[in-house]
Amino acid sequence: MTRHIAVLGAPSSIGVGPYDDGEVRHLDRTPSVLRNRGIVGRLGAIDMGDVVPPPYRDYERPANRPRNEAQLVEYSRALGARVASAIRGGQFGVVLGGDCSVVLGCLLGARRAVRGPLGLAYVDAHADFATMEESRTGSVAGMGLALACGRGDSPLARLAGRTPLVSARHVALVGRRDAGRAWHGNAALARSPILDLSDNELMTRAVGDLSADALARVGQRVAGFWIHLDADVLNPAVMRAVDRPEPGGPTPDELVALLKPLVDHPAALGLSLAVYDPALDPDRSGARQLVSLIEELLARR
Repeated sequence: MTRHIAVLGAPSSIGVGPYDDGEVRHLDRTPSVLRNRGIVGRLGAIDMGDVVPPPYRDYERPANRPRNEAQLVEYSRALGARVASAIRGGQFGVVLGGDCSVVLGCLLGARRAVRGPLGLAYVDAHADFATMEESRTGSVAGMGLALACGRGDSPLARLAGRTPLVSARHVALVGRRDAGRAWHGNAALARSPILDLSDNELMTRAVGDLSADALARVGQRVAGFWIHLDADVLNPAVMRAVDRPEPGGPTPDELVALLKPLVDHPAALGLSLAVYDPALDPDRSGARQLVSLIEELLARR
């Protein structure tokens, strides 16, 4: 990559449910842990600091709305303003989350920066296409893609006004391996125009063809596209520090080969990383894997 890179922290856990003992998950520590591993210097990037979220409120699942809904509306707008600032002028944004709900603020900011329709490459082991009624936890992290596409009765689905943050026609979901789980919104996903490049396709098709298919979906007839990377898409043999590991999945090298053509595309605006949990990574091996992966994708040659 020859563009300047701007790193931004989104230390948020407000989009995900607490641990079983009721403590808020430690995903908010991710930006500091990755900075301590030298990610900013290794990318030759500008560090634009953190956008700190409001306090966690909904320790118990509320009725008729997602957890921390009002706080997430506020946070998505604040994060969106900083993302827009980070990528104006052609810089490539790297947002270090946090839970998967950070994708909403990233998309909101990207729309403001380019003033046009967006594409989205959503790289995740789960569909994240549930509505509040389908979700088992009430956590926005499991509804992130649905809300981004305007699915669901929530102000989070209307952050961009009457139109969704991204049209499902311009979305590629990459690496999903949660088939048969109704609470992830898979039935609605199958009826949608989203390009679903499941883990089975990653295992059976040439990586170049997969990258080309994803680019054809997210990069055409748009003003730019965003890449959202959930750490749980990686094989749990190399990435254990996630709350919902799924068997299978690509290795870091395989994922880099798949995503490198997207990152290098001139219409790519930025990348958000989510769901890595430092509390589940005492030896920081997961952090080292993620920093190396991001460096492989983005470091200047």
